[in-house]
Amino acid sequence: MTASGRPRARDLGIRIGTMTPGPRNAITDVAGVGVGHRTVISGEGRLVVGRGPVRTGVTVVVPHDGDIWGEPVFAAPHRLNGNGEMTGLEWMRENGVLTSPIAITNTHSVGVVRDALVEYEIRQREAGASAWALPVVAETWDGRLNDIDGFHVRPQHVFDALAAVSRGAVAEGSVGGGTGMVSFGFKAGIGSASRLVTLDAEGGRAYTLGVLVQSNFGRRERFTVGGVPVGRVLTSRRIPLPAGDEPAETGSVIVIAATDAPLLPHQCARVAQRIGLGVGRLGGAGGNTSGDLFLCFATGNRGLTLSEDEPSARPTQQLEMLDDSHIDGLFHAVIEATEEAVLNALLAADTMTGRDGVTAYALPADELVEILRAGWSPLARD
Repeated sequence: MTASGRPRARDLGIRIGTMTPGPRNAITDVAGVGVGHRTVISGEGRLVVGRGPVRTGVTVVVPHDGDIWGEPVFAAPHRLNGNGEMTGLEWMRENGVLTSPIAITNTHSVGVVRDALVEYEIRQREAGASAWALPVVAETWDGRLNDIDGFHVRPQHVFDALAAVSRGAVAEGSVGGGTGMVSFGFKAGIGSASRLVTLDAEGGRAYTLGVLVQSNFGRRERFTVGGVPVGRVLTSRRIPLPAGDEPAETGSVIVIAATDAPLLPHQCARVAQRIGLGVGRLGGAGGNTSGDLFLCFATGNRGLTLSEDEPSARPTQQLEMLDDSHIDGLFHAVIEATEEAVLNALLAADTMTGRDGVTAYALPADELVEILRAGWSPLARD
């Protein structure tokens, strides 16, 4: 169960795919990975730009428990559709590493969050030491419920999220950057899931892959769970959409995947690419106005160093690489975990009313289970 008391998918008996989740079924099952949130909620009623109502926040993912800025991990991004933003990617594409925490917020707060992460690095350095940062900050648009033009996310909210980082259970639903998000016409937000990947060729050696999503995409009619077209049953006639008629294919999703497998950057890119298959299984299509941006990082080569200050101190570094003949398990893991993480984001989120009385209703868990048990067929009529 989530902190709000709402069930996760597996609490309801819903099993996405065939693989086994980690003990928390979250991105924090990857050792050292942490997640922190800062939720910002205030006001109600008519929108007054700059005053609210406010339904937003910041979520941060830290890749390991060491010096995040000085000890990089291999990483790579993937774009399903690019009507969105994730900063810091050009350098990541160039040199293949992640050198900062990852923050997720609303569209119009990317700048302040990015600047706060730079300030955070400066604070972590010894007095007088130079800092250099191109931090990763991603966004989705929460303007249906939030006063997004009011710029309510502040640097302190980023610092609060970093101070709240936990390597235990991940809070889901309407928290952090996911506070004002909507998917398939239901209230959504942050979700997480994980999978264990055992490689028989290595004597049963097991790796973990976990994902965290900020879900804000999808049309109701296309909402699919485990292959069942749920959105054709839970139509807007039964559960209203948050702002009247549903627009054309819009919305965005940010997915962060982490694994302790020893992947090199090009392999991280291959895993990140498969995230889109999980999004597609739910009914996402990467529409023209959708920002569907993914990132995978791998902690299986801990101990990497950045040596700009002393370029000759360590001219070579010892690496391990997963043989590509065994990477398929990670591909399936990220597809399953992405689908389940989005479903967890939906199930964890309570009904929320935001600006101008707009209400995003929660996905009803009992009705979802009933539809899945019935195995509703596309041949059936509404």
